[in-house]
Amino acid sequence: MFDHVDLTKLIFGRLTLEAIPYQEPILQITFAMVALGGLTVFALMTWFRAWGPFWRDWVTSIDHKKIGIMYIVLALVMLLRGFADALMMRAQQAMSFGDQAGFLPPHHYDQIFTAHGVIMIFFVAMPLVTGLMNFVVPLQIGARDVAFPFLNNFSFWMTTCGAMLTMASLFVGEFARTGWLAYPPLSGIAASPDVGVDYYIWSLQIAGVGTLLSGINLIATIVKMRAPGMTMMRMPVFTWTALCTNVLIVAAFPVLTAVLGLLSLDRYFGTAFFSNDLGGNAMMYVNLIWIWGHPEVYILVLPVFGIFSEIVSTFSSKRLFGYSSMVYATVVITLLSYLVWLHHFFTMGSGASVNSFFGITTMIISIPTGAKIFNWLFTMYRGRIRFEVPMLWTIGFMITFVIGGMTGVLLAVPSADFVLHNSLFLIAHFHNVIIGGVVFGCFAGITYWFPKAFGYKLDAFWGKCAFWFWFIGFYFAFMPLYVLGLMGVTRRLSHFEDPTLQIWFVIAAIGAGLIALGIGSFLIGMVVSYRNREALRDLTGDPWGGRTLEWSTSSPPPAYNFAFTPRVHDTDAWADMKAAGYVRPLTGFVPIHMPKNTAAGFLISVLSAVFGFAAIWHMWLIAGLSFVTLLAAAIIHTFNYARDYYIPADEVVSTENERTRLLGTQG
Repeated sequence: MFDHVDLTKLIFGRLTLEAIPYQEPILQITFAMVALGGLTVFALMTWFRAWGPFWRDWVTSIDHKKIGIMYIVLALVMLLRGFADALMMRAQQAMSFGDQAGFLPPHHYDQIFTAHGVIMIFFVAMPLVTGLMNFVVPLQIGARDVAFPFLNNFSFWMTTCGAMLTMASLFVGEFARTGWLAYPPLSGIAASPDVGVDYYIWSLQIAGVGTLLSGINLIATIVKMRAPGMTMMRMPVFTWTALCTNVLIVAAFPVLTAVLGLLSLDRYFGTAFFSNDLGGNAMMYVNLIWIWGHPEVYILVLPVFGIFSEIVSTFSSKRLFGYSSMVYATVVITLLSYLVWLHHFFTMGSGASVNSFFGITTMIISIPTGAKIFNWLFTMYRGRIRFEVPMLWTIGFMITFVIGGMTGVLLAVPSADFVLHNSLFLIAHFHNVIIGGVVFGCFAGITYWFPKAFGYKLDAFWGKCAFWFWFIGFYFAFMPLYVLGLMGVTRRLSHFEDPTLQIWFVIAAIGAGLIALGIGSFLIGMVVSYRNREALRDLTGDPWGGRTLEWSTSSPPPAYNFAFTPRVHDTDAWADMKAAGYVRPLTGFVPIHMPKNTAAGFLISVLSAVFGFAAIWHMWLIAGLSFVTLLAAAIIHTFNYARDYYIPADEVVSTENERTRLLGTQG
């Protein structure tokens, strides 16, 4: 028999009322705002009786288009949290000089910069690119859905539950104070005995499973489900970049899973993989985390290269210059991304020979990347360029990303890196690439494909406001950090002694404020566009004059994407179809086989989050029960074959005829 104390400990583990940081005023305000927002959403959903449709049409959906949209919504919600952390960091650094301590205590500041990195990489950038790949790739290759629709739903909810676990650390316990890569020994149980690192581990493990399964799914979709005639060298460039991205995901994310598993063993069972005791080595962690971490940079940026390729071709009204060289450059970047990881720790004493090898490979990888820039410029050359909002993001990217690339080549020189590695110069370079590349590209992609998803364009005025606030704000926020880095100012500090540095941090804080206006403009634009959607509605199905196959569908596409499987004869499939005088069929419709919605992905993911939360707090009874239930749910779903259904032919006919009426026979 357990006595009362043992049973309580078995159920609640380390979780007590003291774990709720109610004494922190910033968290009190945050909790109040989150609670108010949650109650408002609950009230509105209840008032409009939206819970049923939300569950049926979204939560349980296996439609790749809806899942792609949900990925992007998740990313935008997490962007608000991650950017709030950035604003607090910039404000703290701008005011914390000499006797002024600022408003963030050191332990809180350390949590904020760790959470900022984790959220922005794993729960903003990754869902943005995954959402765009999910939505666009099946449409571009002429498929009705991804290869494994249930797995797609499950992957999304695993990512969401990982994000929610990270958010839970804000209100119950605390997050890691280790930096976003959690190097040992700082992340070991001796230096971090609290639950922060455990939140980090389980959030990323759960989200990482979702990302890995999504990668497998999209590879299978691209390799096996292309329309007749779409050979590999006829695929759109975005599909090529998506394929290479997901190859990197499948190769790299098991490494992340393994290294976090080993760190868990060190913390939970007292092993010594990453400590000097018993033959361990902290440098093994650094190598493993960056063997995942540098391919992760290209996992984020390769799909963005594909987005810009589509946009430049469309808004220059030309074929993409150098299609084959773009494909080869993408493949070369994919391969080389595995030969550069050590440049992240040139200062760790690997030796001149090793450092030289990785410095040279880092410089070499800039060659195919630079080739892409020239291909986009040559595509624009003598084209009929239209400076629509997606094209503005593209031009802003070219300018900003080239600067980030040049500073990256500078950091590839080991001797220069020794001076600059632990300075704000490196922070400026990283954000130069990620914001100027990934964020600009994702906003370009959202604006470009938004009418395909919802049937109307985003408001151009607010789109331009968002671009210019982001673009100007970026330069105000990060160019001062280059200057400070060259002056030797160390990164990760919350307080400074030299008052002459303050002006640079104040300028950086102003830049962060301008970026906040950019985010606000984008969200206002979404609302304004929805209210004016009839005026902005696109009835052509081809709002920008696109050239790839997704534009041959209506806006938004039906659940089955294509009533007739298209045949592809050219790389610019839709332009080729229009040039050939394509006429939409009016007869010959047959019932379409499509998978049925399921709640299994959502329920299994929630059980995974419950297990993760219980493991964080050592609630072993709940952890055991949730794990057994999780396995049972997975097995039951595996043996449930009654999931498929057919869309009746008359529904296909009515939908296709309505499209024909709206679009005309020429699309």
